[in-house]
Amino acid sequence: MSGHSKWATIKRKKAAADAKRGKIFTQLIKEITVAAKMGGGDPEGNPRLRLAIEKAKANNMPADNIKRAIMKGTGELPGVNYEEVTYEAYAPGGVALIIESVTDNKNRTVSELRHLLERNGGKLATAGSVAWSFHKKGVIQIPKANYNEDDLLAIILEAGAEDMKLEDDIFEIKTPPDAFESVKKALEANNIKIESAELQLVPENLVKVEGKEAEQVLKLIEALEEHDDVQNVYPNFDIDEKIMANFQG
Repeated sequence: MSGHSKWATIKRKKAAADAKRGKIFTQLIKEITVAAKMGGGDPEGNPRLRLAIEKAKANNMPADNIKRAIMKGTGELPGVNYEEVTYEAYAPGGVALIIESVTDNKNRTVSELRHLLERNGGKLATAGSVAWSFHKKGVIQIPKANYNEDDLLAIILEAGAEDMKLEDDIFEIKTPPDAFESVKKALEANNIKIESAELQLVPENLVKVEGKEAEQVLKLIEALEEHDDVQNVYPNFDIDEKIMANFQG
């Protein structure tokens, strides 16, 4: 399981603090708005929008909020003009980071992210210096309980998945981006519960980080994820799961 997947799984297992719900809703509204702006307001013909709506519903976002975000994206309602900007960076220990943001002011965002990075032992990288080591994949996680590994494999491989690994109590399935929807639908057609399903940037190689440096990396990533303009942070770290689980921020 990649560093990002481990980190994401651990965070999902922790109870979502009410104080962070506003941040989650802000992220989702931005994603829905941008997806509708780029691919239209019909989720049936816009897989990115459909995925964003599913995620919003899973986080109990009211239907009216979802509808307004779509209408702002399509121009049916006035709204903020958001842009997607991706930054490349380094964390302590040589860990590479891809930071995906949605912003209405690129100058403000890059200035604030540079400050966050430098304050936490990281730095912005030049374009292309980090991105080459990450590849877009569909990542689907299935709870191990009640599912037979061979049966799952048969379903997902026929639908176009690349592989599946068991990590703790989770089956993690990886797919090429163009097979993500078909694998997801095949699982749903077989009444298999999906814990999470996302398109992610998966690192090709992991960088081992230990001790104080590992804590610095986690602190930096948490600070970046809390920034209002940041949608996703993808690291290539390899940090002991106990360190991640015990990290208090």
